[in-house]
Amino acid sequence: MALSDMIASLQPFLLVLLLLLPLLLLTRRNKTSSPSLKLPPAPPKLPLIGNLHQLGILPHRSLSRLSQQYGPLMHLMLGSRPSIVVSSADMAREILKTHDLESCSRPSLTSFTKLSYGGSDIGLAGYGEQWRELRRISVIELFSAKKVASFRSIREEEVERTMSLISSYSSSSLPVDLSKELIELTTAITCRMAFGRSYHDVGSRFQAILNETQAMLAGFFIADYLPIIGWADWLTGMRARLRKNFTDLDLFYQQVIDKHLDTLQQQQQQRDSGEDFVHLLLRMQKEEKSLTTDQIKAVLMNVFVGGSDTSSATVVWVMTELMRHPQAMEKAQEEVRSLVGGKGKVEESDIDQLRYLKCVVKETMRLHPVAPLLIPRATLQHFKIDGYDVPPNTMIYINAWAIGRDGSYWESPEAFKPERFMNNTDLEFAGKDFNLIPFGEGRRICPGKNLGIKTVEIMLANLLYCFDWELPTGTTKEDINMDEAPGLAVHKRDALRLLATRHI
Repeated sequence: MALSDMIASLQPFLLVLLLLLPLLLLTRRNKTSSPSLKLPPAPPKLPLIGNLHQLGILPHRSLSRLSQQYGPLMHLMLGSRPSIVVSSADMAREILKTHDLESCSRPSLTSFTKLSYGGSDIGLAGYGEQWRELRRISVIELFSAKKVASFRSIREEEVERTMSLISSYSSSSLPVDLSKELIELTTAITCRMAFGRSYHDVGSRFQAILNETQAMLAGFFIADYLPIIGWADWLTGMRARLRKNFTDLDLFYQQVIDKHLDTLQQQQQQRDSGEDFVHLLLRMQKEEKSLTTDQIKAVLMNVFVGGSDTSSATVVWVMTELMRHPQAMEKAQEEVRSLVGGKGKVEESDIDQLRYLKCVVKETMRLHPVAPLLIPRATLQHFKIDGYDVPPNTMIYINAWAIGRDGSYWESPEAFKPERFMNNTDLEFAGKDFNLIPFGEGRRICPGKNLGIKTVEIMLANLLYCFDWELPTGTTKEDINMDEAPGLAVHKRDALRLLATRHI
């Protein structure tokens, strides 16, 4: 569970709790499960707040430490919400495969509900007929292999534009803020795929709105865990922030939709060759009459939140690890430069031959999954796992970060060793062992997985091909800060600034 705003709202929360403590103690009802149920092991909890205080700023790390004491299947009470944390591949397989149907819904959380237009999207909606239809549309229309391939030129053009920009820093001997340049690059790619407009047309204000959306989705709302004092979210300011962020997003999406409606008739002639996501969704709304405008807006939220931020964060983590491991950097650069030669840029048709680069990406996603707890699931009905009861309406967190560092499966789990993937065909993103699941698995697997991987690989390949990279003067690889920033997508806390020298 992401709690990046917990510290900011902690003082007002404690004040409200102190004022209402007598009332809460009088009115609190025992909402724990029946004593006849055998629940997974659990750490001790406090009255009212349960285990909330044990989550910390980086919950994936805190929960991993707790799981080492209480086991890979752990029960928590987050306020009034029963939750289970899964921290091993075996238990993840049970949830995501064996009991996928019983646990494939989403919890009703304040920010999730608001920003998804009441669960009208793909990523955050509860399981049901509406979600199944949207999922069908996303798989067949939005993220099909054919559709992803149709956007190849957009990815290549925007990557080439960014390489030219980095070259200007190179010629001036100025450090490049890769964190900034890559988030702008991925947003530019997503804007053109979704809206048919460049990032520069949309403006930096849209990026600020997206940043706030990330903060809200990761935010701590008291109503989600202690509904009896949920109104306290107004005192912390979180409700007002959420309302403003939703209004800003909704206005922007409506303006984009209105503009696309004016040109929809012309776009009919370009379906497969140039139809962006908005045109595609509006056409389907007109032809099938199965999509509402709110659903279109909610899907666009998924595309941006799930696409741009995660891809840029992944490439930053890759480059960070390569700077810390010069031999891996040299090997990856040698591979791509030997293949591409003097062509001047890496094209997507080259990527499948870059085996070591693909291993570098996998190893980075093992160590640094950008969504380390995935998106929480919610159980629809009772089931048993490993002899323990899992009641309905239980939140389930899959700790992909802990699974990727499980020493019972991974040799030297803390070490960056891309070679571990070279000759092991079982170690895939959708592998049979559930040891590498940065995109989730089962019914709720990220539908944009293939698009995300392609975006990451084309960006990384060109960064390695076009430039030699050095740390700023006076900095050594031991000085690189690996701390994470809290949030829905876990970025490197400090921006990655490097000196780039044009290679070709």
